[in-house]
Amino acid sequence: MTTPGPSPAGERTAGGVRAMFDRVAPRYDLANTVFSLGQDRLWRAAAARASRLAPGEVAVDVACGTGALTRALSRQEPAAVVVGLDFSAGMVARAPAQRADGARPRYLTGDATRLPFPDASVDVVTIAFGLRNLPDPEQGLREFRRVLRAGGRLVVCEFSTPTQPAFRQLYERYLTRLVPLAARRLTSDPEAYEYLARSIRAWPDQPSLARRLRRCGFTEVRWRDLTGGIVALHRGVVRDLPADRGYRA
Repeated sequence: MTTPGPSPAGERTAGGVRAMFDRVAPRYDLANTVFSLGQDRLWRAAAARASRLAPGEVAVDVACGTGALTRALSRQEPAAVVVGLDFSAGMVARAPAQRADGARPRYLTGDATRLPFPDASVDVVTIAFGLRNLPDPEQGLREFRRVLRAGGRLVVCEFSTPTQPAFRQLYERYLTRLVPLAARRLTSDPEAYEYLARSIRAWPDQPSLARRLRRCGFTEVRWRDLTGGIVALHRGVVRDLPADRGYRA
């Protein structure tokens, strides 16, 4: 992978990123399945399990898109309160209103860096393939930290760096050559998917993201590689904070 640099999301206004996701919403799920060779559902299922969601807990799935991980969380623990939040109204509008068994995850349109929840009001925060699209990912992590209760968990499912050099080189070629080519042929907005490929290449590797989580106040930070490190699941825990809920950089 290339050396991580500033997030490509920082090159755009929040409105520009929102508009991009609104445009790709109609075929977003299909494109994800094609570009991931069907692995995206398995990755989200692993993220739902990593949350260890329990009955009666409150989970917020940030950058939920069309609600794939939101529904996986709700299926895993039907007795939990599960809320999906995304800043793209086009994405949220395409989230199914209910599961096949009739349960209804809740969906909101909102900003990941200014969550509409009180301090220490949530047990689990998840974010799948959305952290790298925030103009300031650490601001988002601090916001997740703010809303989590003591003992709360954060699960980040995000593209990462393959661990084997030969596989890493193959994956680099896939991102730089095949994804742009496929996007031009399969989607109506190839520039959006070229941006997504750039954002993956610029994203920090597993140890670097773990350090970011620790800087933002998470403890017991661990990660697990999926599909050879194409994706990594990072998990962090919140412990008690001082009364002023301050953070130590």
